[in-house]
Amino acid sequence: MRYRSDIVIKAPLSAIFTLQTDVERWPAWQSPVLTVNRLDPGPLRKGSRFRWTTPAPPTPSTPATTMNITSTVRQLQRDTCILWSGPAIGEGVRIDQGVHLWTFTKVKGGVRVHTEETWTGAQAEADVPGATKILGEGLEAWLRALKATAEARTGDQPYAP
Repeated sequence: MRYRSDIVIKAPLSAIFTLQTDVERWPAWQSPVLTVNRLDPGPLRKGSRFRWTTPAPPTPSTPATTMNITSTVRQLQRDTCILWSGPAIGEGVRIDQGVHLWTFTKVKGGVRVHTEETWTGAQAEADVPGATKILGEGLEAWLRALKATAEARTGDQPYAP
């Protein structure tokens, strides 16, 4: 199953990209991200890994839980895109593989941020409409938080929480 969405953000491209790729600071600006831990040192790059947690709502067949996600960066092009993938596991819930792509494109009036994510695994595939709804709500909230945080900056100062 897949969900896609876009938003235009009125902020410098480099600031938006830095905000999105500074994974250790996600909890400072998006409340659904509870924790993030980098699993390797240095700048985020292809092959970097990070573990993060986020709540998952209950469904008719699964309890509310906290998802533990281990992501590996598969592609990272400065100010252009980031792609990561990995499993997400919670109490009674498992996404075998999530693949999450973000692209950033300058457009009139700002930066178009496009995101799309796919989930595979028996649970996601057993209830595609329900899983798509949960994924969509999460991605839309993430885009809104990214926009609000990036647009709240003043001037062209580097991002600092």
